Amino acid sequence: MPEEVGFITMAGPKAEREAPTLGVGILGYAFMGKAHSNALKKLPYMMYPPVAVPKLVAIAGRNADAVREAAKRYGYQKAYTDWRQLIDDPEVQVFDNSGPNNIHAEPNIAAAKAGKHVISEKPLGRNAEESWEMWQAAKAAGIKHMVAFNYRFVPAVRLARELIEAGKLGRIYHFRAVYLQEWIADENFPMVWRLDQSIAGSGALGDLGSHIIDLARFLVGEPKSVMALTKTFITERNADGRREKVTVDDAFVALVEFENGAIGTLEATRFAPGRKNYNSFEINAEKGSLRFNLENLNYLEVFMRDQPREIQGFTQVLVSESYHPFWKYWWPQGHIIGWEHTFVHEFHHFFDAIVNNKDVRPYGADFEDGYRNAVICDAILQSARERRQVDIRYQA
Repeated sequence: MPEEVGFITMAGPKAEREAPTLGVGILGYAFMGKAHSNALKKLPYMMYPPVAVPKLVAIAGRNADAVREAAKRYGYQKAYTDWRQLIDDPEVQVFDNSGPNNIHAEPNIAAAKAGKHVISEKPLGRNAEESWEMWQAAKAAGIKHMVAFNYRFVPAVRLARELIEAGKLGRIYHFRAVYLQEWIADENFPMVWRLDQSIAGSGALGDLGSHIIDLARFLVGEPKSVMALTKTFITERNADGRREKVTVDDAFVALVEFENGAIGTLEATRFAPGRKNYNSFEINAEKGSLRFNLENLNYLEVFMRDQPREIQGFTQVLVSESYHPFWKYWWPQGHIIGWEHTFVHEFHHFFDAIVNNKDVRPYGADFEDGYRNAVICDAILQSARERRQVDIRYQA
């Protein structure tokens, strides 16, 4: 583990403790850069006492003016226009990659070889091959590595996992999940990097589908095979006065068979008018069912077959009690939290793994999980392309 930069001493009611400071360097200052920076700043005083205190050492991006402005806005001490300088900075112990998909592999591998712990946005790679290379580099370097599948850190989703682990649902029969957004449904929406295969790798599949694939693995288990369709509804977009070809899927739907015998469906699209960030799943099992919707993320709907028949039905559980996952750090019951808080939980988990030498898995997703996710994404694309069922095969 890299040498610690410093310590903050805190007096608690029982004893003094020291929280190590971890120097963080982040690549990217837009949507995910903002979300990650917000979480890093909240973590020390909300996840209290902190397992570690993040020091915002440096931020990197291509546009010099924009990255300097981001450093000022978020409180990073240094701004770089070359991510290599950020990784070479001796004060950076944790490399946080929130950049576009095409700049995941090279910086993540370089950071791992430099002995930096790495947390990377999803999807880990544009395909399974890239993701495999990142996992192998991180494993060889002996660093802690994590993929930012932040929906594992929604209290209601963690509660669902705990109910399944405790055997409350029994054998799982069905998992069906959809992730629906609307933001590119307008045919006049311009060409952006998420619509370019060379940058994004895939479209709705990698952007949204990777999240529900991760939730399927997190809650149900490993998929055995997939059968899928993909569709690109608008094949060209405007780009600075010219037309450019859209080279990724706008939507996909897949049938999934799991190794444990469960079956499921996965669907994602960015062409669902009225749906803003509708990540929803339902699990049907031997003893009951669970239902979740990210747009109402403080609730988990639960049905148990052993309820008296007079009152049987889905119960909407407000996951905000002190005994619910993560809630001891937040507010009194019923005072709900939001999407941005999942990143606070995520970084707390990652820093705990670093400081106390714990495994990121099973509650966090490491680079092996990122690789397996990419294998499933590739299998979905292969199935759609070849119009056949495809088995999931991982490298050892």
